[in-house]
Amino acid sequence: MRQELTAVGFTELKDAQQVEQVFTGQTGTALLVVNSVCGCAAGAARPGVRLALSKSSANPEHLLTVFAGQDVEATAQVRKHLAPYPPSSPCIALLRDGKVVHMLERHHIEGHSADMIAENLIAAIDTYCAVKA
Repeated sequence: MRQELTAVGFTELKDAQQVEQVFTGQTGTALLVVNSVCGCAAGAARPGVRLALSKSSANPEHLLTVFAGQDVEATAQVRKHLAPYPPSSPCIALLRDGKVVHMLERHHIEGHSADMIAENLIAAIDTYCAVKA
């Protein structure tokens, strides 16, 4: 479950200190996935993210992930930065300069296909991120 994201370049944030290092003074764009063991993470969120990254015409500068229920401290710290969005896992946030510019909460993921998730993310990535070289 972790490797589905780390294999495509995501950096795992495993404690609050790592989260703060990333968010303190962060510039540029970041795609952040709050990963989960649930079926909608396995069937839609992770595959949708991977598909979006392979098909978008742009690239987020940073790919980040925390694992809800396993990296508890890191997840709690990330959620502080995702306010005012309520805690949700899985969820996918696109950030610019440390601020959320696009969010897919669990209710946007659950019951949707990986292709639908990818289409949504591709539109956001292409809007907010630099074109691939």
